[in-house]
Amino acid sequence: MVILYVSRKKLFLFAGLLIISVISLIIAVSAYDRVITVMRPQREIPIYCVDTTEKKISITFDCAWGADDIPDILETLNQEGIRATFFLVGKWAEKNPGMVKLMHQHGHDVGNHSYSHLKMSTIGRDRIKAEIEKCNNTLASLTGAKTDLFRAPYGDYNNLTVSVARELGCYTIQWDVDSLDWKPEITPESIISRVINKTKPGSILLFHNDTKHTAEVLPVILQQLKSKGFTFVPVSELIYRDNFFIDHDGTQRIKK
Repeated sequence: MVILYVSRKKLFLFAGLLIISVISLIIAVSAYDRVITVMRPQREIPIYCVDTTEKKISITFDCAWGADDIPDILETLNQEGIRATFFLVGKWAEKNPGMVKLMHQHGHDVGNHSYSHLKMSTIGRDRIKAEIEKCNNTLASLTGAKTDLFRAPYGDYNNLTVSVARELGCYTIQWDVDSLDWKPEITPESIISRVINKTKPGSILLFHNDTKHTAEVLPVILQQLKSKGFTFVPVSELIYRDNFFIDHDGTQRIKK
């Protein structure tokens, strides 16, 4: 058996070198992480819902195709004393100017849903900007008011979409409660159940017009949500305008 003797001086030297090596490794890893963070673009996230202790929510409708059920939807909202948010495609608004004016006159938000209903992530900066600006101008010509609410068609967006919308003074709005009312096979009962069970304070609810069941189930949904203590405000009154941040899941929160 061989026994090695190491002097205390050499032992301390070895330990010192080991500590220095570990510290150097930690510094190198930390620096690498910082470089990667800088290189990786920050994710741009729309507003999906709002952090609030109040039981207030927003109901929204995307309008891109027909308009036959709009009078029934507006009548239901009027009877329930609820102001909603309508995201309108510019071409749709041009075809239905009377409906747009009626929405505005009843105090509903008239929001931007692009001019042509394209997938925003598939087009470039100039086209995104043109789509938002042309729709904004179309809506302003009909209502006399400028909107600062934008929703990307199909809920399809990327960093460029959100940043261009912000440059144009618009908040990009998504949703956290999807009624799935556009699906041909969905039943009225399924729509009602989905919405009632998923809604929470600060929720933004997604509906569409020109569907099979939306106008039919709307009175039931509004009454049930009211019975649970929820109140309705347009998106323009639900979101925070300043001193906020949007976390990883799209919840808009006040900075503290």
